[in-house]
Amino acid sequence: MKSISVTLLFFAGAAFAQQWEFGGSAGASFLPMRPVTSPAGSASAGFQPGFAAGAYVGQQLNPRISGEIHYTYLQSNLKLSSGSTTATFAGNSHAIYYDVLFHTNRREGRAQFFAAVGGGMKLYRGTGAEQAFQPLSQFAYFTKTQKAEPMASFGGGVKFKVSPHLTMRAEVRDYLTPFPKELITPAPGAKIGSWLNDIVPMVTLTYEK
Repeated sequence: MKSISVTLLFFAGAAFAQQWEFGGSAGASFLPMRPVTSPAGSASAGFQPGFAAGAYVGQQLNPRISGEIHYTYLQSNLKLSSGSTTATFAGNSHAIYYDVLFHTNRREGRAQFFAAVGGGMKLYRGTGAEQAFQPLSQFAYFTKTQKAEPMASFGGGVKFKVSPHLTMRAEVRDYLTPFPKELITPAPGAKIGSWLNDIVPMVTLTYEK
């Protein structure tokens, strides 16, 4: 019993000694359009630029590596375009993922460059009102539904110490997922690109404990 108690005290002390971070982010979301090929001609499908906001909890695993659990909300309306004609549909997405960050120097440094890689899930949602007639329906049509897709996350940035417990960081992430064809459904005979990149620059304010 004595050895068990000592072991429990050791792990409790180690957990207490871990360095934690809590942060909030704001930025924008940019999604390059994907090509649509069809017997009716060509078009582009995807999402309009929008705003992004999120929060995360992080843990310093060692002086140069940390892990973070993120939630990010992205407001991005669905879009179809061909020539001078454009159709849109209200939408948004929610990303939940875990990242591992690799730092260029120790936590105590005034500035730290970092690279991030991870993965999780992204839930795409079409929230507009469906209509009997939609422009460019010969290429694809919008649906009021949602679809969860597996997501890979890549990115990097730089951290600046504001005070002993506050850090500001500027970063850019790329969220890579399969194209959510349940929301923008190809018309018969049409094909849409398979993958979708979401480029998300953000500014984050972090409290370090």
